[in-house]
Amino acid sequence: MTDGPTVEMWTDGACKGNPGVGGWGAWMRFGDHERELCGGEAVTTNNRMELTAVIEGLRALTRPCRVTLHVDSTYVMNGLTKWLAGWKRKGWRTGDGKPVKNQDLWEALDAETQRHEIRWVWVKGHAGDPGNERADALANKGVDEVRARTAGTRG
Repeated sequence: MTDGPTVEMWTDGACKGNPGVGGWGAWMRFGDHERELCGGEAVTTNNRMELTAVIEGLRALTRPCRVTLHVDSTYVMNGLTKWLAGWKRKGWRTGDGKPVKNQDLWEALDAETQRHEIRWVWVKGHAGDPGNERADALANKGVDEVRARTAGTRG
């Protein structure tokens, strides 16, 4: 258990094409303080962006915290709360013996979650949850930033 502050965090990923241009967003609130984060990649998948949003949000916390983490991705939530231990036990293989997709990000997320006490909250995406809508807007901002960056490189 951590004695750190309690942070409310919402994360989301977006992808235009799958794979395609993707973005991630995280919005966090601690007391009167708020912080927005976003970024993206030129070629990625929605699941990678969902994972990256949580990783970057947790990574931004400078000390161990109690985090109420709101996600609209059952893939991320179930991966951490139900599947991760088995994947690690089986040498990063799924139940049917295939390699776990996005192992690099799962390992990074596993490391970040060790620093914090996390309470997972699933929210339905695009259903009016203000924090989720804000995280979604940030993820789409990440997509737009990647598109703007790459538009200048296509002579």
